[in-house]
Amino acid sequence: MPPFPLIAMKENIRIKNKRVSFEYFIVESLVAGIVLSGTEIKSIRQGKASLSESYCSFHGSELYVQEMHIAEYTHGTYNNHEPKRERKLLLNFRELKKLATKVKEKGFTIIPLVLFIDDNGRAKLEIGLARGKHYYDKREDLKKKDSKREIDRMTKF
Repeated sequence: MPPFPLIAMKENIRIKNKRVSFEYFIVESLVAGIVLSGTEIKSIRQGKASLSESYCSFHGSELYVQEMHIAEYTHGTYNNHEPKRERKLLLNFRELKKLATKVKEKGFTIIPLVLFIDDNGRAKLEIGLARGKHYYDKREDLKKKDSKREIDRMTKF
């Protein structure tokens, strides 16, 4: 029996960036570790994070996620974190080099897709190498989505 009481936590924490599929074509995706402080991981386990305006950028040879909002921990003291600070991503050197060469090409960017907790209790961030969609591509996606919704509606009856 552990000396501390077990805390009931949400299982399967998966915080998704819902706008990504509408705004970008995802060319490739990778799973990266993320460097967090103690109060940040506690807020993520409560499900209080948002990837909606976030993006990744290089500082030297290291990759950082920018504008990812992790709400302040409710029971945090003066040691609480800043909600939108930049956080370092942990990838292999080969993966970083490959991403850096792709980002230097015109039109590619790195976008966070999903923030999740793995089986070992560590926070991981799925990032995607993406190319921006044009206005007509977005319109095409909306047409496909509407037609699929109509077909599903007709097959229910």
